[in-house]
Amino acid sequence: MKKTLLVGAVGCGKTTFKQRLFGEKQVYDKTQAVEFYDSLIDTPGEFTEHRRLYSALNVTAIQTDLIIMMQSVLDKRQIFSPGFSNMFLKPSVGVITKIDLAQDDDLDYIENQLKLAGAEKIFRISAKTNEGISDLIEYLNDGEKD
Repeated sequence: MKKTLLVGAVGCGKTTFKQRLFGEKQVYDKTQAVEFYDSLIDTPGEFTEHRRLYSALNVTAIQTDLIIMMQSVLDKRQIFSPGFSNMFLKPSVGVITKIDLAQDDDLDYIENQLKLAGAEKIFRISAKTNEGISDLIEYLNDGEKD
């Protein structure tokens, strides 16, 4: 599995995805510090929301193969500035979370935000319905799925 860094705002679903990936019970657990696993690094949302903490993300990313930028379909803020992923010098993908709650043009808006941030590929997932989860896990295990 690709060594992956999860970045995104508070409550976007980083830890929930980690729980799904590792077959853990789905419980809300606010990440307070960087959490390291064999193939994954989960970061607090504050590291993405506050620019002064970007250096912590950048240093942590050195140990990874891939950056996953996650954004909830419910969060209409510009979480990632254009070109955000360029600071990592690693491949980056975008993940739109909570897609089961999408309305109108929500998915297109978030997808555009992630592409502007530098996502090379976009995944749409729902931890509630499992939609898209297997495609993202397959990508992490084997590479791109056509």
